[in-house]
Amino acid sequence: MRAREFLMKDAYSFHVDEASLAQGYRIMFEAYSRIFTRIGLKFRAVQADGGSIGGSTTHEFHVLAESGEDAIAFSNADDYAANLEMAATLAPATPRPAPAEALAKIATPNARTIAELSAQLSVDAARCVKTLLVDGTDGDVVALVIRGDHELNAVKSQKMPGVASPLRMASADRVRGATGTEPGFIGPIGFAGKIYVDHAAANLADFVCGANEKDMHFRGVNWGRDLKELQSVDLRNAQRGDPSPSGRGTLEIARGIEVGHIFQLGQLYSEAMHANVLDEQGKAVTMFMGCYGIGVTRIVAAAIEQNNDANGILWPEAIAPFQVVLVPINYQKSARVQELADSLYQQFNAVGIDVLLDDRDARPGVKFADSELMGIPHRIVIGERGLAAGNLEYRHRGETESTEIPVADPVGYIRHKLNS
Repeated sequence: MRAREFLMKDAYSFHVDEASLAQGYRIMFEAYSRIFTRIGLKFRAVQADGGSIGGSTTHEFHVLAESGEDAIAFSNADDYAANLEMAATLAPATPRPAPAEALAKIATPNARTIAELSAQLSVDAARCVKTLLVDGTDGDVVALVIRGDHELNAVKSQKMPGVASPLRMASADRVRGATGTEPGFIGPIGFAGKIYVDHAAANLADFVCGANEKDMHFRGVNWGRDLKELQSVDLRNAQRGDPSPSGRGTLEIARGIEVGHIFQLGQLYSEAMHANVLDEQGKAVTMFMGCYGIGVTRIVAAAIEQNNDANGILWPEAIAPFQVVLVPINYQKSARVQELADSLYQQFNAVGIDVLLDDRDARPGVKFADSELMGIPHRIVIGERGLAAGNLEYRHRGETESTEIPVADPVGYIRHKLNS
C-alpha cells in the first residue's frame, strides 16, 4: 500500500569524532524504537546496506507484513536481524565428506537449469552447483559458485575484490569467450579466471557441475581432487533454518515494509565538502555525519497493512484519526438522543479526546459498518432503548461483543480505557 504523497521526517547530526557519532546514532536508534513501539507496530530494526547513500553502519526499521517489499532475516533466539541483502551465512559446522565417487562426464541434453538437471539425473539440487559468470573490474569475467538450491546475493557478491559493482551478469558472448560454451553448462573445472565459491558449495563432495561443453555435465566432482581448493566466502541469500550469525538459534525469514532508515555516514560527505570544525584544542577536524529518516506516510500504510480484519482498519490507538466515535440511533428523530450526543461530543472535545460524531441520517447498520471500516478504536452507541435503562453501548474495535456502560460518565469510562 502506497500513499499518494510521501512525507518524511529527516534529520542530520554532526560530530567531532567517531565516538560522538556512535553515541548520537545509538540515541536516535533508541528514539526510533520507542516511536514504533508506542505506535503499537510489530517491527524489527535490521542491519542494512548503505546503498547509494553509503555509510559504514546503517539500520532499517521494518514493519512486519506479508505485503512488505523487503525480505528480512531474524534469529528465533535473540535480537539479531538483518535485511536479506546483509544477512550473513556461516560455513557449515560439519566437515566436508571424503570423496566417494569417481569423476565422470555425462550427457545432459537440454539441461540448462538446476531444476532440469536435478530431474534428469535424479540428483537433489543441493548436490549440484551452479557457476555464474559476472563482469569483473578489469574487463574480464569472474565465476561465482553456489549450491544449486541457493540464490546468489548481489550485494555480497559485488563486494568481492575484482567483481564489478553494481553486479552485472556476463553476456552470452562473454560467457562463450571465457568457457567455450553457452550459459547453462558452465562449470568451475578448467575455468582460467578468478573463482569465488560460497561456504555451502565448498562443503560439498561428489557434486554435479557444468562441464563447459554443451549438453554435458560432470558428476562425482570433489574439491582438492578435481578442483583447486579455494577459501570459501559468503555469496548467497540466507534461508529459513540457517544458523543465526549471532550464534544463537536459527534464522526466520519475514517480509517487511521499511518505515525508517538511519546511517552513520562518517566523513564520506563532509570530506568532499571540506566541512571542518575546530575541536577543543583549536585543531581543524573534518566532521563525522549521521543521517536519520522516517517515512511518515509509510507508517500510516504499514499500520493498516498490519492492523486490519474483514471489516476494515484496526487503528493503533496512538495514531488513530479519532479515539472515539459516537453513533446516535435516530439522531434526526429523537431529541433526547440528539441532545446527549451533542453534549458528549462537547465533553470529549473539552478534555482533549478526539471524537467523531456520526450525525448522518442513515440506518444503524450503515453507521456501524462505516465505523468498523474506519477503525476508530472506541465506539459508543446512543439509543432510546438504552437511555430508558440508563445505559449506553460500548465496544472496542478489536472486540466482537458490546458492553453496557452507565450513561452518567462515559467520558470518565473512555479516559480510563485510554490510560490503561
